[in-house]
Amino acid sequence: MDLAALPHDLLGLCAVVLLLGLRHGFDADHLATIDALTRHHLQRGSGQARGIGALFSLGHGVVVIVVALAVSQLSHRWQVPPWLMAFGAWTSIAVLLLLAVLNIASLRRTARHAHARPVGLRGRWLGDLGRGGPLAAAGTGALFALSFDTLSLAALFAVSASHHGGWQAALLCALVFTGGMLATDGLNGLWITRLLRRSDRGALAASRGMGWAVVAVSLFTAGLGLIGQLSVDAVELPGLLPGGIVVGVLLAAFLLGRVSPGATAAERV
Repeated sequence: MDLAALPHDLLGLCAVVLLLGLRHGFDADHLATIDALTRHHLQRGSGQARGIGALFSLGHGVVVIVVALAVSQLSHRWQVPPWLMAFGAWTSIAVLLLLAVLNIASLRRTARHAHARPVGLRGRWLGDLGRGGPLAAAGTGALFALSFDTLSLAALFAVSASHHGGWQAALLCALVFTGGMLATDGLNGLWITRLLRRSDRGALAASRGMGWAVVAVSLFTAGLGLIGQLSVDAVELPGLLPGGIVVGVLLAAFLLGRVSPGATAAERV
């Protein structure tokens, strides 16, 4: 995505940024780390397990807000260089393809009687830092935001928003992005907590379904990126459609897991 592809009005920009936040919360690294932290807190008998996803997202969002405000103050003196956008696109494609391969391998290794666990990249080095408590989970989320994809995304919409009202518009977009991410990360934490408290066939199938959904959207998003980078005549999908498809597929996987056979009425509340 580049500046030219973003809407030219603040309301339209906020709609795109909200969708970006929802999709960002479904990043495989987010899913894998929240999964690991939730498991850890459940094993400790902590009542905070259900809120780990939300705490992780809030820490992540604080960094996004700070970056967006900083970039909005510099936007009149700094322009995003074209090479940076191309480098970011190819980096994202490579990471998505790697995540798809890692998650396919993980799903194939997982025994049928065990919950499937999503696989991320950053979580392997940073995930253990969040096991100390709520503040540690939020701090881990903040560290996750110190990555090229998150920082470049925050800078991109901050530059665009600053054209609609300076730092106030950039702050609004950062808050909208964080709200979208908070919704999906919070839902993820609740969903994982519910599945891990069950061991019936429906819960196991739901965890596998979510794993394959992550693989599907990683390949879909990487494929769109490849088409955009390699073909000057690529067919442009409507701006919100690709992100809408990604969010729709993953939300469907969440909802199917919530109503999977074997769930009791109490578990669905």
